Amino acid sequence: MQRDLAPTQLWDWLTRKAWPCWLAHGVDWQRRAFHEHLTLDGKHCTAEFRRLRVVTRQIHSFALAHRHGLPRAAEAVELGVDFLRRTARQADGGYAWRFGLDGRVLDQRRDLYDHAFVLLALSAASAVLPSAPLRTLALELDDYLVHRLGHASGGYLESLPPSLPRRQNPHMHLLEARLAAAEAFGDARFLDGAHRLVALFRAHFFQPATGTLVELLDDDLRPLPGPVEPGHHCEWVWLLDWHARLAGQHAAPAQAAALREFVERHGALPAGPLRDSVAPDGTPLSEAARLWPQAERLKSAVLAGTAPLRAAEAAIAPYLREDGLWHERRLADGTLSQEPAPASSLYHLSCALDFVTRRLPAPA
Repeated sequence: MQRDLAPTQLWDWLTRKAWPCWLAHGVDWQRRAFHEHLTLDGKHCTAEFRRLRVVTRQIHSFALAHRHGLPRAAEAVELGVDFLRRTARQADGGYAWRFGLDGRVLDQRRDLYDHAFVLLALSAASAVLPSAPLRTLALELDDYLVHRLGHASGGYLESLPPSLPRRQNPHMHLLEARLAAAEAFGDARFLDGAHRLVALFRAHFFQPATGTLVELLDDDLRPLPGPVEPGHHCEWVWLLDWHARLAGQHAAPAQAAALREFVERHGALPAGPLRDSVAPDGTPLSEAARLWPQAERLKSAVLAGTAPLRAAEAAIAPYLREDGLWHERRLADGTLSQEPAPASSLYHLSCALDFVTRRLPAPA
Protein backbone atom coordinates (compact mmCIF):
# COMPACT_ATOMS: atom_id res chain seq x y z
CA MET A 1 0.00 0.00 0.00
CA GLN A 2 1.10 3.62 -0.33
CA ARG A 3 3.30 4.87 2.49
CA ASP A 4 1.17 7.78 3.74
CA LEU A 5 -2.37 6.80 4.64
CA ALA A 6 -4.88 8.78 6.69
CA PRO A 7 -6.77 7.04 9.51
CA THR A 8 -9.89 6.84 7.35
CA GLN A 9 -7.95 4.99 4.64
CA LEU A 10 -6.53 2.52 7.14
CA TRP A 11 -10.03 2.01 8.52
CA ASP A 12 -11.38 1.44 5.02
CA TRP A 13 -8.67 -1.18 4.46
CA LEU A 14 -9.68 -3.00 7.65
CA THR A 15 -13.44 -2.88 7.08
CA ARG A 16 -13.53 -3.40 3.31
CA LYS A 17 -10.51 -5.63 2.75
CA ALA A 18 -9.13 -7.34 5.86
CA TRP A 19 -12.30 -8.28 7.74
CA PRO A 20 -14.10 -9.62 4.63
CA CYS A 21 -10.96 -11.53 3.58
CA TRP A 22 -10.57 -13.26 6.94
CA LEU A 23 -14.28 -13.97 7.22
CA ALA A 24 -14.22 -15.65 3.80
CA HIS A 25 -10.90 -17.48 4.04
CA GLY A 26 -9.83 -17.49 7.70
CA VAL A 27 -12.88 -19.27 9.14
CA ASP A 28 -13.05 -23.05 8.85
CA TRP A 29 -16.80 -23.06 8.49
CA GLN A 30 -16.95 -26.82 7.88
CA ARG A 31 -15.10 -27.78 11.06
CA ARG A 32 -16.36 -24.76 13.00
CA ALA A 33 -13.00 -23.28 13.95
CA PHE A 34 -10.45 -20.74 12.71
CA HIS A 35 -7.40 -21.15 10.51
CA GLU A 36 -3.99 -20.34 11.98
CA HIS A 37 -2.76 -18.33 8.99
CA LEU A 38 -3.33 -17.58 5.31
CA THR A 39 -0.63 -17.89 2.68
CA LEU A 40 0.05 -14.76 0.66
CA ASP A 41 -0.11 -16.58 -2.68
CA GLY A 42 -3.41 -18.37 -2.31
CA LYS A 43 -5.06 -17.66 1.06
CA HIS A 44 -4.57 -21.26 2.24
CA CYS A 45 -3.71 -22.61 5.69
CA THR A 46 -1.01 -25.25 6.00
CA ALA A 47 -1.01 -25.58 9.80
CA GLU A 48 -2.03 -28.92 11.27
CA PHE A 49 -3.08 -27.54 14.66
CA ARG A 50 -5.17 -24.79 16.22
CA ARG A 51 -4.21 -22.52 19.12
CA LEU A 52 -6.45 -21.20 21.86
CA ARG A 53 -5.13 -17.66 21.37
CA VAL A 54 -6.18 -17.62 17.70
CA VAL A 55 -9.71 -18.71 18.59
CA THR A 56 -10.02 -16.01 21.22
CA ARG A 57 -8.43 -13.25 19.14
CA GLN A 58 -10.68 -14.01 16.17
CA ILE A 59 -13.75 -13.84 18.41
CA HIS A 60 -12.60 -10.38 19.50
CA SER A 61 -11.89 -9.22 15.93
CA PHE A 62 -15.17 -10.45 14.50
CA ALA A 63 -17.12 -8.98 17.43
CA LEU A 64 -15.68 -5.59 16.40
CA ALA A 65 -16.48 -6.35 12.77
CA HIS A 66 -20.09 -7.16 13.70
CA ARG A 67 -20.37 -3.88 15.59
CA HIS A 68 -19.39 -2.11 12.40
CA GLY A 69 -21.85 -4.00 10.22
CA LEU A 70 -19.87 -6.83 8.57
CA PRO A 71 -22.37 -9.48 7.38
CA ARG A 72 -21.90 -12.93 8.96
CA ALA A 73 -19.41 -11.64 11.52
CA ALA A 74 -21.85 -12.58 14.28
CA GLU A 75 -21.85 -16.16 12.99
CA ALA A 76 -18.06 -16.24 13.31
CA VAL A 77 -18.30 -14.97 16.90
CA GLU A 78 -20.88 -17.65 17.74
CA LEU A 79 -18.71 -20.33 16.10
CA GLY A 80 -15.73 -19.25 18.19
CA VAL A 81 -17.61 -19.13 21.48
CA ASP A 82 -19.02 -22.57 20.73
CA PHE A 83 -15.43 -23.82 20.27
CA LEU A 84 -14.48 -22.36 23.65
CA ARG A 85 -17.42 -24.00 25.39
CA ARG A 86 -17.42 -27.42 23.72
CA THR A 87 -13.76 -28.03 22.88
CA ALA A 88 -11.37 -25.74 24.75
CA ARG A 89 -12.93 -25.62 28.23
CA GLN A 90 -11.90 -28.55 30.41
CA ALA A 91 -13.43 -30.19 33.47
CA ASP A 92 -11.27 -28.18 35.92
CA GLY A 93 -12.58 -24.87 34.54
CA GLY A 94 -9.39 -24.07 32.64
CA TYR A 95 -8.86 -24.04 28.88
CA ALA A 96 -6.56 -26.32 26.91
CA TRP A 97 -3.74 -24.76 24.89
CA ARG A 98 -3.53 -26.54 21.51
CA PHE A 99 -5.84 -28.68 19.39
CA GLY A 100 -5.81 -30.88 16.31
CA LEU A 101 -7.79 -29.89 13.25
CA ASP A 102 -10.47 -32.34 14.41
CA GLY A 103 -10.78 -30.59 17.79
CA ARG A 104 -8.78 -33.20 19.69
CA VAL A 105 -6.76 -31.69 22.55
CA LEU A 106 -3.04 -31.88 21.76
CA ASP A 107 -1.70 -29.97 24.77
CA GLN A 108 -3.48 -29.59 28.11
CA ARG A 109 -1.25 -26.75 29.31
CA ARG A 110 -3.08 -23.96 31.12
CA ASP A 111 -1.39 -20.84 29.78
CA LEU A 112 -1.91 -17.49 31.54
CA TYR A 113 -1.47 -15.47 28.34
CA ASP A 114 -4.13 -17.46 26.51
CA HIS A 115 -6.51 -17.46 29.49
CA ALA A 116 -6.35 -13.67 29.48
CA PHE A 117 -7.54 -13.77 25.88
CA VAL A 118 -10.38 -16.12 26.77
CA LEU A 119 -11.66 -13.45 29.17
CA LEU A 120 -11.21 -10.79 26.48
CA ALA A 121 -13.11 -12.93 23.97
CA LEU A 122 -16.01 -13.54 26.33
CA SER A 123 -16.22 -9.81 27.03
CA ALA A 124 -16.19 -8.90 23.34
CA ALA A 125 -18.73 -11.59 22.45
CA SER A 126 -21.23 -10.12 24.94
CA ALA A 127 -21.91 -7.36 22.40
CA VAL A 128 -23.05 -10.01 19.92
CA LEU A 129 -24.51 -12.92 21.92
CA PRO A 130 -26.67 -13.08 25.07
CA SER A 131 -24.61 -11.60 27.87
CA ALA A 132 -25.75 -13.62 30.90
CA PRO A 133 -24.15 -17.00 30.03
CA LEU A 134 -20.95 -15.25 28.90
CA ARG A 135 -20.81 -13.34 32.18
CA THR A 136 -21.11 -16.65 34.07
CA LEU A 137 -18.20 -18.09 32.08
CA ALA A 138 -16.19 -14.91 32.69
CA LEU A 139 -16.74 -15.02 36.44
CA GLU A 140 -15.84 -18.72 36.58
CA LEU A 141 -12.69 -18.02 34.59
CA ASP A 142 -11.68 -15.17 36.89
CA ASP A 143 -12.12 -17.51 39.86
CA TYR A 144 -9.90 -20.03 38.11
CA LEU A 145 -7.22 -17.41 37.53
CA VAL A 146 -7.24 -16.30 41.15
CA HIS A 147 -7.38 -19.72 42.80
CA ARG A 148 -5.42 -21.90 40.37
CA LEU A 149 -2.95 -19.51 38.73
CA GLY A 150 -2.44 -16.94 41.48
CA HIS A 151 1.16 -16.67 42.73
CA ALA A 152 2.22 -16.16 46.35
CA SER A 153 4.71 -13.45 45.33
CA GLY A 154 2.05 -11.48 43.50
CA GLY A 155 0.59 -11.72 40.04
CA TYR A 156 0.06 -15.06 38.37
CA LEU A 157 1.89 -18.20 37.37
CA GLU A 158 3.10 -18.31 33.81
CA SER A 159 1.25 -21.58 33.27
CA LEU A 160 0.19 -24.89 34.71
CA PRO A 161 2.45 -26.78 35.00
CA PRO A 162 4.50 -23.78 36.23
CA SER A 163 7.35 -22.48 34.09
CA LEU A 164 10.01 -19.79 34.28
CA PRO A 165 10.86 -17.04 33.62
CA ARG A 166 7.73 -15.12 34.49
CA ARG A 167 6.73 -12.40 32.01
CA GLN A 168 4.99 -9.07 32.22
CA ASN A 169 3.25 -9.74 28.89
CA PRO A 170 0.51 -12.14 30.14
CA HIS A 171 -0.24 -9.77 33.03
CA MET A 172 -0.56 -6.90 30.55
CA HIS A 173 -3.15 -8.79 28.52
CA LEU A 174 -4.99 -9.84 31.67
CA LEU A 175 -5.26 -6.13 32.53
CA GLU A 176 -6.72 -5.55 29.06
CA ALA A 177 -9.19 -8.41 29.54
CA ARG A 178 -10.32 -7.26 32.97
CA LEU A 179 -10.88 -3.71 31.75
CA ALA A 180 -12.95 -5.11 28.89
CA ALA A 181 -14.88 -7.36 31.30
CA ALA A 182 -15.55 -4.43 33.63
CA GLU A 183 -17.08 -2.53 30.71
CA ALA A 184 -18.97 -5.52 29.32
CA PHE A 185 -20.42 -7.04 32.49
CA GLY A 186 -20.22 -4.27 35.09
CA ASP A 187 -18.95 -6.45 37.94
CA ALA A 188 -16.74 -4.54 40.37
CA ARG A 189 -14.40 -7.53 40.76
CA PHE A 190 -13.03 -7.07 37.25
CA LEU A 191 -12.06 -3.45 37.84
CA ASP A 192 -10.67 -4.38 41.27
CA GLY A 193 -8.53 -7.00 39.56
CA ALA A 194 -7.37 -4.39 37.06
CA HIS A 195 -6.35 -2.10 39.94
CA ARG A 196 -4.16 -4.87 41.35
CA LEU A 197 -2.48 -5.43 37.99
CA VAL A 198 -1.70 -1.73 37.61
CA ALA A 199 -0.20 -1.80 41.12
CA LEU A 200 1.90 -4.80 40.04
CA PHE A 201 3.09 -2.82 37.01
CA ARG A 202 4.18 0.07 39.21
CA ALA A 203 5.90 -2.14 41.78
CA HIS A 204 7.63 -4.68 39.52
CA PHE A 205 7.35 -4.12 35.76
CA PHE A 206 8.10 -0.42 35.32
CA GLN A 207 11.76 0.52 35.77
CA PRO A 208 11.94 4.21 36.81
CA ALA A 209 15.71 4.49 36.35
CA THR A 210 15.39 3.90 32.59
CA GLY A 211 11.72 4.63 31.93
CA THR A 212 11.32 1.13 30.52
CA LEU A 213 9.25 -1.99 30.96
CA VAL A 214 10.99 -5.15 32.13
CA GLU A 215 9.98 -8.21 30.10
CA LEU A 216 11.28 -11.14 32.17
CA LEU A 217 11.22 -11.78 35.92
CA ASP A 218 12.23 -14.55 38.29
CA ASP A 219 9.83 -16.48 40.48
CA ASP A 220 9.82 -13.69 43.09
CA LEU A 221 9.18 -10.95 40.49
CA ARG A 222 12.77 -9.69 40.49
CA PRO A 223 13.72 -8.28 37.06
CA LEU A 224 15.95 -10.39 34.85
CA PRO A 225 18.39 -8.86 32.38
CA GLY A 226 17.30 -8.77 28.77
CA PRO A 227 15.97 -6.62 25.95
CA VAL A 228 12.87 -4.46 26.13
CA GLU A 229 10.17 -4.32 23.45
CA PRO A 230 8.90 -0.93 22.24
CA GLY A 231 5.61 -2.50 21.15
CA HIS A 232 4.79 -3.53 24.71
CA HIS A 233 5.62 -0.02 25.91
CA CYS A 234 2.95 1.28 23.52
CA GLU A 235 0.40 -1.25 24.76
CA TRP A 236 0.95 -0.20 28.36
CA VAL A 237 0.52 3.49 27.43
CA TRP A 238 -2.90 2.62 25.97
CA LEU A 239 -3.89 0.40 28.89
CA LEU A 240 -2.87 2.91 31.55
CA ASP A 241 -5.01 5.52 29.80
CA TRP A 242 -7.95 3.09 29.63
CA HIS A 243 -7.56 2.15 33.29
CA ALA A 244 -7.40 5.80 34.34
CA ARG A 245 -10.65 6.55 32.51
CA LEU A 246 -12.50 3.60 34.07
CA ALA A 247 -11.07 4.42 37.51
CA GLY A 248 -12.32 8.01 37.25
CA GLN A 249 -8.85 9.52 37.23
CA HIS A 250 -8.07 12.71 35.35
CA ALA A 251 -5.05 11.35 33.50
CA ALA A 252 -2.87 8.28 33.09
CA PRO A 253 0.02 8.04 35.59
CA ALA A 254 3.43 9.55 34.87
CA GLN A 255 4.81 6.13 33.98
CA ALA A 256 2.81 6.24 30.74
CA ALA A 257 4.59 9.42 29.64
CA ALA A 258 7.97 7.87 30.47
CA LEU A 259 7.21 4.78 28.39
CA ARG A 260 6.08 6.92 25.46
CA GLU A 261 9.20 9.10 25.68
CA PHE A 262 11.47 6.05 25.63
CA VAL A 263 9.78 4.73 22.49
CA GLU A 264 9.98 8.11 20.78
CA ARG A 265 13.71 8.40 21.55
CA HIS A 266 14.89 4.84 20.99
CA GLY A 267 12.17 2.66 19.50
CA ALA A 268 12.14 3.34 15.76
CA LEU A 269 14.36 2.30 12.90
CA PRO A 270 15.64 5.13 10.67
CA ALA A 271 13.09 3.97 8.07
CA GLY A 272 10.25 4.57 10.52
CA PRO A 273 8.89 1.28 11.96
CA LEU A 274 9.38 0.30 15.59
CA ARG A 275 12.20 -2.14 16.22
CA ASP A 276 11.41 -5.51 17.73
CA SER A 277 13.78 -4.90 20.66
CA VAL A 278 16.29 -2.51 22.20
CA ALA A 279 18.45 -2.55 25.32
CA PRO A 280 17.16 -0.75 28.42
CA ASP A 281 19.69 2.03 27.74
CA GLY A 282 18.27 2.49 24.23
CA THR A 283 20.99 0.63 22.32
CA PRO A 284 19.44 -1.00 19.22
CA LEU A 285 19.36 -4.79 19.38
CA SER A 286 17.34 -5.59 16.28
CA GLU A 287 17.01 -4.22 12.78
CA ALA A 288 13.84 -6.26 12.26
CA ALA A 289 10.34 -4.91 12.82
CA ARG A 290 7.25 -7.10 13.14
CA LEU A 291 3.78 -5.88 12.21
CA TRP A 292 2.18 -5.99 15.65
CA PRO A 293 4.31 -3.25 17.29
CA GLN A 294 3.31 -0.92 14.45
CA ALA A 295 -0.35 -1.54 15.28
CA GLU A 296 0.19 -0.96 19.00
CA ARG A 297 2.07 2.23 18.19
CA LEU A 298 -1.13 3.60 16.63
CA LYS A 299 -2.92 3.32 19.99
CA SER A 300 -0.18 5.16 21.84
CA ALA A 301 0.22 7.75 19.08
CA VAL A 302 -3.43 8.78 18.90
CA LEU A 303 -3.20 9.67 22.59
CA ALA A 304 -0.17 11.87 21.92
CA GLY A 305 -1.38 14.03 19.04
CA THR A 306 -1.48 14.45 15.29
CA ALA A 307 2.24 14.30 14.46
CA PRO A 308 2.95 11.01 16.29
CA LEU A 309 -0.16 9.49 14.73
CA ARG A 310 0.90 10.45 11.22
CA ALA A 311 4.33 8.88 11.79
CA ALA A 312 2.70 5.67 13.08
CA GLU A 313 0.34 5.54 10.07
CA ALA A 314 3.23 5.98 7.63
CA ALA A 315 5.18 3.19 9.37
CA ILE A 316 2.43 0.58 9.20
CA ALA A 317 1.11 1.26 5.70
CA PRO A 318 3.80 -0.67 3.75
CA TYR A 319 2.95 -3.87 5.64
CA LEU A 320 -0.67 -3.90 4.45
CA ARG A 321 -1.67 -5.58 1.19
CA GLU A 322 -4.57 -4.64 -1.04
CA ASP A 323 -6.10 -8.12 -0.70
CA GLY A 324 -6.64 -7.78 3.08
CA LEU A 325 -3.54 -9.73 4.11
CA TRP A 326 -0.24 -8.30 5.38
CA HIS A 327 3.49 -8.86 5.57
CA GLU A 328 4.20 -10.07 9.08
CA ARG A 329 7.69 -8.58 9.42
CA ARG A 330 10.21 -6.20 7.98
CA LEU A 331 13.49 -8.07 7.81
CA ALA A 332 16.87 -6.68 8.85
CA ASP A 333 17.73 -5.97 5.19
CA GLY A 334 14.63 -3.81 4.80
CA THR A 335 12.56 -6.26 2.73
CA LEU A 336 9.13 -7.50 3.78
CA SER A 337 8.69 -11.18 4.58
CA GLN A 338 6.58 -13.44 2.38
CA GLU A 339 5.59 -15.86 5.14
CA PRO A 340 1.88 -16.62 5.69
CA ALA A 341 -0.09 -13.89 7.42
CA PRO A 342 -0.87 -15.17 10.95
CA ALA A 343 -4.48 -14.91 12.04
CA SER A 344 -3.34 -13.71 15.47
CA SER A 345 -2.25 -10.35 14.02
CA LEU A 346 -5.80 -9.47 12.98
CA TYR A 347 -6.49 -8.76 16.66
CA HIS A 348 -3.74 -6.13 16.81
CA LEU A 349 -4.96 -4.43 13.65
CA SER A 350 -8.65 -4.56 14.58
CA CYS A 351 -8.14 -3.31 18.12
CA ALA A 352 -5.76 -0.53 17.08
CA LEU A 353 -7.75 0.85 14.17
CA ASP A 354 -11.02 0.66 16.10
CA PHE A 355 -9.44 2.61 18.95
CA VAL A 356 -7.93 5.24 16.64
CA THR A 357 -11.26 5.70 14.87
CA ARG A 358 -13.14 6.12 18.14
CA ARG A 359 -10.62 8.59 19.58
CA LEU A 360 -10.38 10.86 16.57
CA PRO A 361 -12.87 13.76 16.41
CA ALA A 362 -15.68 13.36 13.91
CA PRO A 363 -15.20 15.31 10.65
CA ALA A 364 -16.76 18.78 10.70
